[in-house]
Amino acid sequence: MPSPVFSAAHTAAPAGVTVPQHAPLVAAIRDGLVESIHYGSAIALAADGSVAASAGDPLAPFYPRSALKPLQAVAMVRAGLELSADLLALAAASHSGAAAHRDGALRILELHGLAPADLENSIDLPYGTAEREDWLRTGGSATHIAQNCSGKHAAMVATCKINGWPVKGYLDPSHPLQRLVAQTVIDLTSEEPAAASTDGCGTPLFALTLRGMARAFGRIAKAAADDDGRPEAVVGLAMQQHPEMVAGEGRDVTALMRLLPGTVAKDGFEGVQLVGLPSGSAVAVKISDGGDRARMPATVRLLEALDIDTDELAGIATAPVLGGGREVGRLLATDFLAPVSA
Repeated sequence: MPSPVFSAAHTAAPAGVTVPQHAPLVAAIRDGLVESIHYGSAIALAADGSVAASAGDPLAPFYPRSALKPLQAVAMVRAGLELSADLLALAAASHSGAAAHRDGALRILELHGLAPADLENSIDLPYGTAEREDWLRTGGSATHIAQNCSGKHAAMVATCKINGWPVKGYLDPSHPLQRLVAQTVIDLTSEEPAAASTDGCGTPLFALTLRGMARAFGRIAKAAADDDGRPEAVVGLAMQQHPEMVAGEGRDVTALMRLLPGTVAKDGFEGVQLVGLPSGSAVAVKISDGGDRARMPATVRLLEALDIDTDELAGIATAPVLGGGREVGRLLATDFLAPVSA
């Protein structure tokens, strides 16, 4: 059994904490030398749910963070939430905080007779760099609406209003909404959470495996491809039709869904990426150090393992390593995948 690694001089490691057996997924190459390596775990599921390829420790529990949002949106649609496609995509978003995102969150509230004061998410500035600078330039400050999860929270309080559930305290794990979300997560992943916590925005968070999360995204993308009217299809189609609401202009998740039509993609803080494909296949990545720059190179490498043509993704599959303002290397995925024997 591997031992936990903690170096803080006066802090004891929590009992029972172990380190997942991650593998090297992405390397920063500077003038032919490996300068840095991002470790992590990854999995590619075939359309029938079998494991096509994997790396690291894809069955180790991890927190999917905001990659849970599409599953939470499915739960809300199951509970009767009806929104236009752009607003439903925003409900599954970690948005950049552009005017369209902020206005969308306000529209969800106004449609249901609610106000920003009803939201219980943390306050923050817009997530996107350009959006944050523009917001500050016009005198903006940290608010519930500017925070990147405001679309989800607006949809959550709207779902409470529709069902006659208490709006106040909607983030409590015992609240009817959160109990429904928990059951929906179990349904879509086909696994029981290994642990529970609280996400950065205050929402209940579940520890799952990469395999379980990939299974859920494959189901959402397949339902969208079938256009069968189920909540999974409604959410998946909304995300596909409005990828700019799921993230924002200049964001790699938005770019991926535009470049690979029929996919359902969502990132999560601490180096998490999920992509579901129309066939029902899917990929999932967790970067162990939380490094955001390594997330997409590893994801594109996984898609290749499913025989997806990734030529159109070249712009997001790597990034330049700079020296003196010029390119002296690249951020590249390693040959990390281990094919699964029949």
